[in-house]
Amino acid sequence: MEKKHIKALARFIRQKSPELLAGIGVAGMLATVILAVKATPKTVCIIDKLKEERNEPPKKTEIVKETWKYYIPAAITGTMSIMCFAASFIANSKRSAALTAAYILSETARKEYVEKVIGTVGEKKEQEITNAIAADKIKEAPVTKQEVIITEHGNTLCYDSLSGRYFRSDMEKLRKAENDLNRRMISENYISLNEFYYEIGLSHIEVGEWLGWSVGTTGTINLSFSSQIADDGTPCLVIYHKTPPDYDYGL
Repeated sequence: MEKKHIKALARFIRQKSPELLAGIGVAGMLATVILAVKATPKTVCIIDKLKEERNEPPKKTEIVKETWKYYIPAAITGTMSIMCFAASFIANSKRSAALTAAYILSETARKEYVEKVIGTVGEKKEQEITNAIAADKIKEAPVTKQEVIITEHGNTLCYDSLSGRYFRSDMEKLRKAENDLNRRMISENYISLNEFYYEIGLSHIEVGEWLGWSVGTTGTINLSFSSQIADDGTPCLVIYHKTPPDYDYGL
């Protein structure tokens, strides 16, 4: 199986986990009923035998004592089914929250860009637009109040405008990550936002699995940089995406 197919399958399983868990739960409940039905004739025989031996109906405690083990398989599958339904509900709740956050993140990126374009009409300088957005970003999230993540990919202070994280890297490493991922996209078709973060040494974010770039929709990853000064006086390289990651509509 080709790598892109394996990747697509893994992504499908992650994203469809609520439905898959619910399906397993339904199958488990059916199996529980079947196992319980199969166990019933055995328990009936035991109850009849107890009646013959004692010439009176057995007590409920005696019936339970003699027959409970025949219902163990049904109890196990029933418990597993309930666990699957519960896991499906939790996964679905998390997915709904992640999709909402992904939508907000994606639309915010576009709104910011459009607002700054309107604010700089006539200048027609994309870098000025990027600089204006970058200045707003680091002003809203001062480095003195944030953790700076050490990635071992460079010493330049960087700020990711999407996730709002400061980290240490350099432009060469970031450009290399951009180029490597774009090459992968040609063969794999889709690159998630989390894959971009892994490539530059950052941990994943929850919405990063639902946002990404695709050859057929968003186009390739296209980084833009802005040199700013953080509130502590440190030069800071702000990362902005000319083509923001979009929904993975293949959910």
